[in-house]
Amino acid sequence: MMHPHTEIQFVSEQVGVGVFATKLIPKGTIVWIKDDLDLMLTEEFIESLGDLQKADVYKYAYLETDGVYVLHWDHAKYMNHSFKPNCVDTAYNFQMAAKDIQPGEQLTCDYGTLKGVEDFECISEEGTSRTKVTANDYLTYYEEWDEMARDTFKYFNAVEQPLKYLINKQYVNKVNAVANGTAPMDSILTLY
Repeated sequence: MMHPHTEIQFVSEQVGVGVFATKLIPKGTIVWIKDDLDLMLTEEFIESLGDLQKADVYKYAYLETDGVYVLHWDHAKYMNHSFKPNCVDTAYNFQMAAKDIQPGEQLTCDYGTLKGVEDFECISEEGTSRTKVTANDYLTYYEEWDEMARDTFKYFNAVEQPLKYLINKQYVNKVNAVANGTAPMDSILTLY
């Protein structure tokens, strides 16, 4: 589920649409969290679909560690990639704002964090030499993503968290301990 202060807006002909903040979303805020309404689809089921349905599922779903595809029920599926994202993934099935996201600013994440992603060329971005997302990005950049998440967690308890109630029960104690500084954060690499 996406943060309630977001909406879909047109980005460009090349990109299509994206997810934008409608109000300030402070650093450390959960901006997306996996919830019970997200569809869990097996590859066998996806392959049984018609070509148009199948193409959309593969375009918008991401692959979980257990081989199941997750298709978001809301506008989370329209969150775009950036090599300099303003949102960061965690090992706890949610993403946080890695900086203050201003009203009208697009929310972005690094698609390299998505397991099983096929290599693809990206729109060039100023300030980065990366031009391609690859299946090996997970192994190459996990330390960078972990550092972003550790820094972001410092703000977790200082900001309003409208999606906190959706944290999976298996992660609640760990997330609270990480946010309180009493336990180390699990690396995103644990999901690989």
